[in-house]
Amino acid sequence: MSSAFYPATSMPDSDWWQVLWPNPADTMASVAIEPGTPLIVDLCCGDGLFTGALARLALQVIAIDLDPKMIACASANLAELGAKNCEFVLGDAYDLAAVIDQPVDLVLMANTFHGVPEKGRLAKAVAAALKPDGRFIVINWHRRPREETTVLGQPRGPGTGLRMEPRDVAAAVHPASLELTRLVELPPYHYAAIFMKTSA
Repeated sequence: MSSAFYPATSMPDSDWWQVLWPNPADTMASVAIEPGTPLIVDLCCGDGLFTGALARLALQVIAIDLDPKMIACASANLAELGAKNCEFVLGDAYDLAAVIDQPVDLVLMANTFHGVPEKGRLAKAVAAALKPDGRFIVINWHRRPREETTVLGQPRGPGTGLRMEPRDVAAAVHPASLELTRLVELPPYHYAAIFMKTSA
């Protein structure tokens, strides 16, 4: 989503972002997203870096972002890949349950949760959109000083104060009946926190 809403979550420059995430398909495999998943939401999809990998796994992908430029960019990128199973929605993550008209198997939120001002509200929106036993996957920067997370010789990522440990993410989303079931390291600087909805 646009940085006007979520601090330090605007789309990074593609030069170092591609270096940091050279193979999105491998990243999706690392977090155990199964081929044939019926419906996945790429929440705050940005330019669609992970949307393309999700499109190869899911029967249907809905990519959502608040920035119309990002939606246009993601749509164009997926068209280049020949993906036919993606829908692109201009919308607010807080309104997820209203934007999606059917229960969702999995919601992915990559590199954005750290900047969400009302994390509990966002978690409740995700939980409301998920099927029973649906999953919420948060990919986040580790809480390391920004000067230590360098790519192409420069410090990258959100400010140190915005970064979250997995336990902090879990504390934010647990009240929405989302239980942390697995942590996956995504070197060099990220982790994935995988949550499951624990009530209908």
